Amino acid sequence: MSLEELLELGSYAVTVFGLPYAAWVFWVEQRKERENEEEEAYQHLSDAYNDFLKVVLDHADLQLRTAQALHNPTPEQRERMMTIFDMLIALFERAYLIAFREDMRATEQRRWNSWDDYMREWCRRDDFRQALPLLLRGEDPDFVAYILRIAEEETGADLTLAKIHPDKTF
Repeated sequence: MSLEELLELGSYAVTVFGLPYAAWVFWVEQRKERENEEEEAYQHLSDAYNDFLKVVLDHADLQLRTAQALHNPTPEQRERMMTIFDMLIALFERAYLIAFREDMRATEQRRWNSWDDYMREWCRRDDFRQALPLLLRGEDPDFVAYILRIAEEETGADLTLAKIHPDKTF
């Protein structure tokens, strides 16, 4: 066999074996990169929630980590509470838009379950739930439907989009 025939045979081998292998390696690397990006996004959201909890801790007089709403808050306390609730809704919406999908892989579902748990915990609070009509104005409609469904599941309260936005039809 001549050198030219050996080189031609080698090029066939590269085409038959090397190209599919290279495509597979590229696909595996892309998948790892996507998973790393998803983990990084989840970590940023988790850090943001921890920062939010520091704000809650700084305003311990509002008793936001207790199961019961603050009895007879002052106007100043109500103002601070609504601001903190606004921060929380913004964080929940961001988590929903970044991390929620209808069809999630197991890892994505585990990550999302943490956010679902946080939302359920807060929706069990009367003061938060009662503030939802004001808090949800202008938010993503899918997120609004999701958090209202959670609030209804957690409390049995009748919260509908029409009550939140009486001027719109859904």
